[in-house]
Amino acid sequence: MNVTVVMRKWGSSLGAVFPQEFVKAEGLKAGQEVSLCVLKEADFSDIFGTLPRKMSGQRFKDLARSGW
Repeated sequence: MNVTVVMRKWGSSLGAVFPQEFVKAEGLKAGQEVSLCVLKEADFSDIFGTLPRKMSGQRFKDLARSGW
């Protein structure tokens, strides 16, 4: 079972709270050691619009729509 959690500040560390359904499904208990595989979501918002191109955005849209 996969679950997505949000990391939260916990003192000077970070912590994650798992949903009760996940805890029950996996049979997790307080103090139990678990192994996690972290897959960080990519954020492309900082590179949006930064790629160099030789034509305007409008011209590109016109070309893409020409086949409709």
